[in-house]
Amino acid sequence: MKDKVCVITGATSGIGKATAYRLAQLDARVILLGRNERAGSVVEQTIQRVHGANAAQYIQVDLADQNQVRAAALAIAEKYPAIDVLINNAGARNDRFQLGRDGHELTFAGNHLGHFLLTCLLLERLLEAPAARIITVSSGNHGIVPLDGQWELPPERYDRREAYARSKMANLVFASALAERLKGTRAVSNVYEPGGVCSGFARNNGLMSWGRHVLSHALKRDLVSPQTAAQGLARLASAPSLARESGRYVRRGVDVGPLKTFHEIAAANALWNLSVELSALDEGIGKRSWAIIRPQKVG
Repeated sequence: MKDKVCVITGATSGIGKATAYRLAQLDARVILLGRNERAGSVVEQTIQRVHGANAAQYIQVDLADQNQVRAAALAIAEKYPAIDVLINNAGARNDRFQLGRDGHELTFAGNHLGHFLLTCLLLERLLEAPAARIITVSSGNHGIVPLDGQWELPPERYDRREAYARSKMANLVFASALAERLKGTRAVSNVYEPGGVCSGFARNNGLMSWGRHVLSHALKRDLVSPQTAAQGLARLASAPSLARESGRYVRRGVDVGPLKTFHEIAAANALWNLSVELSALDEGIGKRSWAIIRPQKVG
């Protein structure tokens, strides 16, 4: 991984931070994306102190704000001619219905739309790499919702668990559709499920909500540290033997099957086309990228 450029969202805490430290140990150059400027600076400085000034760069971004995503992508693209790894890791669950700055339900906006937009904007740079890897972190919670095409819950029937599950289903469908579209290129797309992780997830809703999250996984004996969860994620990002693997669902380092079993083609195309529309993407992102990203007929 020496000098390979790795972009990680949600890199200021939890799995993202642990993965950033691990990839830095492998001599990668890590680009740390996250909302918390203070935490991001600490991670950046910690990596730089051990591995050198060029080993890490922190960029503040709220994935639920498309203007911030565009600004972050531009900053990365201007500095790095090629990107070897993109890890779409950041995720949040919101107990109450909230709208993001672009007018979309906040959980869907941050967990899916922000990552979709970031991936599309960085695709030109990913295609410049010898063997780029795009990894989207999902959750086993996706299994509690149907694939019915309803991605944003309205305020009158908002449920935090369902909203989160739908955003995680969107992650799966996006990653799977991306793998299909990347066939014939040097880039691959896979999903990583870490299982239950004892991190700061759900702390945005208060200590009680966070405690219930941790306790539920602990009772199921499905709770691991961020460092343990990061091991499998870092391996998926770095192992030479996995460089050409695409369209796979990996749980804690174990390949459990192809992504295409998780969705139907029509549903994937519908979500993809909707995401392009909601992200206001057009051919201005680059000829090669647009050839891959442009909307396709649903059916």
